[in-house]
Formats: sequence, structure tokens, C-alpha cells
Amino acid sequence: MKLSEIKRHLKNLSTIGFQLPSGELVASHFHVTEIGKVSKHFIDCGGTLREENLINFQLWEANDYNHRLHPEKLVNIIELSEEVLKLEDLEIEVEYQGETIGKYGLDFDGINFLLTTTQTDCLAKDACGIPVEKTKVALSQITKAVSNCCTPESGCC
Repeated sequence: MKLSEIKRHLKNLSTIGFQLPSGELVASHFHVTEIGKVSKHFIDCGGTLREENLINFQLWEANDYNHRLHPEKLVNIIELSEEVLKLEDLEIEVEYQGETIGKYGLDFDGINFLLTTTQTDCLAKDACGIPVEKTKVALSQITKAVSNCCTPESGCC
């Protein structure tokens, strides 16, 4: 989800909820303690120079049960961050403290913001010699496709 999208969703909400991949909700007394731009300039194992830029939100919960972050307040924080940090409309990554700091993607289901799982990947599989997985197709699908297109009246023969 991009920064413009979260602002659009927030403007239509009366409360904010974040849901973990497990289905569990982040405690309602969470705070967004940071909004920033994260730039990663790196070289992959194949020798290709790469750059990645993201907007980072850090969610945190304390024993402060009396203060809830309301949608309009978060929009104000985002807009101030855009102005002061000169943020672009980039993808958002969310940090949240579990057993260690987890990094999540962000989606929206119409009610809650969904923290989506992220995974590492090799960006230079061809240089590493890692075979590319081939799409597996059931033989029945191939037979059906061939029988649907290769009939005498289809013009393919």
C-alpha cells in the first residue's frame, strides 16, 4: 500500500485497527511512534547494484490505555511527515514488536489495515545457479486445452 492509499482509507474511518497475519489485532492503544523514509542501497549476490525506498511506520504499544490514535490525527502526522521529510508516494512497510521487530507489508480489508507477511528472496537466482521453479500444470488441464483448440474445424491443424 502506498502513502496516498492509507490517507484515503483513513479519511473514511472512525477508528484505526491493525491486524496481524495471525488474525490477532494490534492492541487498540497502539501509537505510531515513527514515520520515515528508509533507503536501502545495496549490491545483490550477482553483483547488481540496487536501491529500494520505502515509507516506514513503526507501531508501538505502551501501558497508556487512555490515549487512542484517531484517523484524523494519523492523517495529520502523515501530512506533516510528507512536508518535513519531503516524502514521495512510496510503498509502506510497518514495523511492529513481537518476539523481535517484525517487518510487514500493508493492505486494507475495508475495516482494518492488514499487516502482511514479507519474505527474503535471492534477486540474482540466475547468477547463483538456483533453478527457477516451473509452473506445474495438471495433465488434465493440458489435455482439455489441446482438445478445445485442436479440432478439425478449429483451423489449427
